[in-house]
Amino acid sequence: MKMKTVLITGAARRLGQAIARELHASGANVMVHYRQAAAEAEGLVAELNVVRPCSAACLQADLLRIDTLTTLVDGTIDRFGQLDALINNASSFYPTPFTAIDEAAWDDLIGSNLRAPLFLTQAAAPHLIASRGSVINITDIHAERPLAGYPLYCTAKAGLLGLTRALAIELAPEVRVNAVAPGAILWPESDIFDSTMQQEIIDHTLLRRAGQPRDIARAVRYLIEHADYVTGQVINVDGGRTAHL
Repeated sequence: MKMKTVLITGAARRLGQAIARELHASGANVMVHYRQAAAEAEGLVAELNVVRPCSAACLQADLLRIDTLTTLVDGTIDRFGQLDALINNASSFYPTPFTAIDEAAWDDLIGSNLRAPLFLTQAAAPHLIASRGSVINITDIHAERPLAGYPLYCTAKAGLLGLTRALAIELAPEVRVNAVAPGAILWPESDIFDSTMQQEIIDHTLLRRAGQPRDIARAVRYLIEHADYVTGQVINVDGGRTAHL
């Protein structure tokens, strides 16, 4: 990972931050994208640069605005001179009862989970081809096994899974494209899943426990650093939950 540069969307907090920390610790330079969490992004970058000067930076962008995506890629190139991996992590998540789905929810959930990864990868592709790099999309185990009450989110993630496989074909042989699908890793910050629902999910997981953000980060690192012959694949990091959903 040394001397590689990675752009991570939604990297100021939660899973994105864990991925940034893991890849930086392995020697990579990281560009931390954020939309609103400026304080968290700047704090993370400052912390990483204490460990290794000039190895981290952050950029703000609204991924729903397609015109900003090229700027995000260009900013990474201007700062670090290259791009070796793109991690499409940023995501909106909330329930959308079928009868209540509207265009605003469609634009947000499809936009953040599917449209932005497509167009950001398109913008990054020339640089990734030059570096023979990789793309990793953060999907969801519910991309293949929908979660009741979340039809639009699940559809968006299913599209991202399909896009992963399609782009693996389109960008081969220079660029590898894979996905990591989390299970019960981090609960939503809202009270959507109460303690009873959380326990039911854990009880249905073969390992009988929730995972940790670093479990996802390590899977991402594997796909970048150690998976030279892997493309078009999805790794379910879910404690075995999808084995018997």
